[in-house]
Amino acid sequence: MLVLCSAHARGVAGTGGPAAADEARRIASGLWGGEHVRMMVSDVGARLEYDCAGGTIDQPIVLDSSGRFAAKGTYTPERGGPRRDGATAVTRARYTGRVGGDTMTLTVTLEASKERVGMFTLKRGDDVLLTKCR
Repeated sequence: MLVLCSAHARGVAGTGGPAAADEARRIASGLWGGEHVRMMVSDVGARLEYDCAGGTIDQPIVLDSSGRFAAKGTYTPERGGPRRDGATAVTRARYTGRVGGDTMTLTVTLEASKERVGMFTLKRGDDVLLTKCR
């Protein structure tokens, strides 16, 4: 008897459908944290909080066969001091990275300017202390 033990094989063999394979390739929901960033992943995307910014990933985060992903969302810089109503600049952003086990590498790039906001390493379940600009 042959027994398959990979996550992909369990997902496909468990239900026999391609939807199960997609589920098996999604980033685990819950908290991911790293230096200067906290990310709460859900079935529909993620919310990110940085020291001096916020962001969203506006679609499910699906991994390819190598654990890589690319998703679109937003990036919103913050600053200290008083703010005018409506003065927050929400920018479209691209989130790319790779997940291996409980570790994620994440690169955030602004779409219009192609400016790289940062590269981060996050661990699943790590709740980090952020130093907010507000």
